[in-house]
Amino acid sequence: MTKTLPEPARQTEVHGEYDVVVLGGGPAGMAAAVAAARAGRSTLLVERYGFLGGMGTAAGVTNFCGLHANVHGDIRQVVHGVADGLLERIARLGGLNEPHALFGKTVAQAYDTAAYKIAADDLLLSSGVQILFHALAAGVLMQDERRVGALLVETKSGRRAVVGRMFIDASGDGDLAAWAGAPYEIGDGRGNMLYPSTMFRINGVDPARAGKAWEVIPKLMAQAEAEGRYKFPRKGAIVRPQKSGIEWRVNLTQLANRDGNAMNGVDALELSEAEILGRRQIAGVAGFLREVPGFERSYISDIAPQVGIRETRRVRGLYELTESDVLECASFDDTIGVNGWPLELHLKGDVEFRWPQIPQSRGFNHLPYRMTVPPSLDNVWVAGRCASMSHEAQSAARVTGACFVMGEAVGNAAHLALLAGSTAAAIDVAALQSRLHDNGAYLGRTW
Repeated sequence: MTKTLPEPARQTEVHGEYDVVVLGGGPAGMAAAVAAARAGRSTLLVERYGFLGGMGTAAGVTNFCGLHANVHGDIRQVVHGVADGLLERIARLGGLNEPHALFGKTVAQAYDTAAYKIAADDLLLSSGVQILFHALAAGVLMQDERRVGALLVETKSGRRAVVGRMFIDASGDGDLAAWAGAPYEIGDGRGNMLYPSTMFRINGVDPARAGKAWEVIPKLMAQAEAEGRYKFPRKGAIVRPQKSGIEWRVNLTQLANRDGNAMNGVDALELSEAEILGRRQIAGVAGFLREVPGFERSYISDIAPQVGIRETRRVRGLYELTESDVLECASFDDTIGVNGWPLELHLKGDVEFRWPQIPQSRGFNHLPYRMTVPPSLDNVWVAGRCASMSHEAQSAARVTGACFVMGEAVGNAAHLALLAGSTAAAIDVAALQSRLHDNGAYLGRTW
């Protein structure tokens, strides 16, 4: 039996009252906050770190995935709207790479994390968003069984309550929705989640000698393992140059618990163990990389501030996006944008990609508004990797592009719900689609 202690009742100071409260400063949270604030709503974004970007900065991803899709053989950007404003700001700071090819089927786009942080601040503040950094969400206070009244946060000033009319859960872990009682799922139903990784960057690479090292490294890894000199945590190494060419990002760790399953990102003890294991794996991987031509003088320049979590809670919505929706490029009447990324399943010891038929298909699926709405709550939306998706579908629509899409949509939806005095489920979806289209978002209805 778990030991418990009673806590005394307390009066919690109110930090402020807002039309829209957004939890989480990743792509989904940023896009949601910007959309709500631009609609004229008083908006607060709550972020646990001292910077924005979510896994893109805190976990050192340094790579935008899902902004593009392979549309009948033509690789094009399919995520616009708020995302364009961020990309333009990063580019002006000199921190955005040209998109690079992946598997000959799509592209991704690397960026500098420092430029991302600066650009994100400017994007939100210029849109009228208020930001509360260094605030760890700790619970909710319910107005009634279907409505959240306040978000509780722990700050350096003590515990505070953030009162809101509408709430957007872009926490990645579905924290707010789960605390409010929304049903959720974890993993594939058999205890398996996508494995986390710890990202790191190395410097001191000779770009001329390194060349297309990403094509050579998998073969060298296989040779090193066959010789018994190294044992790698997974296959599918991602080693790519940053803007300068002398700095490269590395995604080669895989974090398993003592049972060999994926570390659980909502279990405090497992998350702590994952941080330590990630750094231990990095030490070994970095040694191997110094054997790669062009990497002989490389050194670790940065380890991400936190483990890169791919999957924890997925909050059940009015619709659950499925694997077949992704692979068959499904269309929905309530589309809010598109996902052009394939299934990317981080399985035990490996990474498996499953693609729609390319170039025969249009290469993307619609994201339905219903996947962002928990049916048991009237003033809460979920956006990002904690939205309503199956385990397999989440491996695709968890990436940056889809998060921007969901975030911008729910930020506008919160505005429309306030305008009409309606619930999240009852907003005018046609009006939402019209707002998104007018603000530059691509809904995927023509291509």
